[in-house]
Amino acid sequence: MSRQAAPRRLVVVAPGPLTTVQDLGRFGHLAVGVGRAGAADVASHLLGARLLGNADGAASLEVTLGGLRLRAERDVLLCLTGAQAPAAVGGAPRPHAAPFVLHDGQELALAMPPRGLRTYVSVRGGIDAPLVLGSRSTDTMSGLGPPPLRAGDVLTVGGETDRFPHVEVAALRPPDDQRGSNGDETGVVTLAVLPGPRRDWFADPEDLAVRPWTVSIRSDRKGIRLEGTPLVRADAWLDAELPSEGMVRGAIQVPPNGQPVLFLNDHPVTGGYPVVGVVRTADVDRAAQLRPGQSVRLRWVS
Repeated sequence: MSRQAAPRRLVVVAPGPLTTVQDLGRFGHLAVGVGRAGAADVASHLLGARLLGNADGAASLEVTLGGLRLRAERDVLLCLTGAQAPAAVGGAPRPHAAPFVLHDGQELALAMPPRGLRTYVSVRGGIDAPLVLGSRSTDTMSGLGPPPLRAGDVLTVGGETDRFPHVEVAALRPPDDQRGSNGDETGVVTLAVLPGPRRDWFADPEDLAVRPWTVSIRSDRKGIRLEGTPLVRADAWLDAELPSEGMVRGAIQVPPNGQPVLFLNDHPVTGGYPVVGVVRTADVDRAAQLRPGQSVRLRWVS
């Protein structure tokens, strides 16, 4: 087979702390215990697809805290979105939220982003991983889909698409930082929360929004663990046990220790702890970019 006829591929030289294949996820399987998975920051994934002319469901790479190094086999067109990880090819910087070519044999290296958590590497044609229940996504909860990337893995790029990008570069707001408007470290990320089905289980659910919470280092793709003054249950529900109920992306579940957990894409499909609120869909994307140690304020909305 000639070099020109060979498939376009990306070789993983280094995977970074965690890099997974993600698309929009699996839908319609909650009844049999299979969660959604998919890109944690949906808007960033969709932007990468749009900038390359891919279908929305094309698979991209979700890179946590940089560190990814990829080598091209044949020329590929790439785009980086989400957390703005400094990117370089042979020491020369590459843009963010704008397509660029990684030529045959060249290596792309991503450093740790100065803010935000997850960077998306999209390639024109998408990542051609096997479909499992209609999705190419890695599910870290169930183990479905391709495993997290390891050094030496070879990723095949999908076939050419007939769609063409409508823009060459996108203006976008970077992920939230802890810096306030005056440049100090007092900035707090605010997320809008809708009332949950078990709001009445708590003595004062308004306590959820009284003071900021801190993102725990134990957070992952399953959920963001928040640390702060514990929420207290109402007397009527102090010793009550809740039968398992269905869970959704963005649900804020409160275990017995009173420290909320904000569910992300790989969350369990059921849970037996009360859900005090549900983060608005658009704000779940912002939450997916929060780093351990950041401060978060939850704001009730109707």
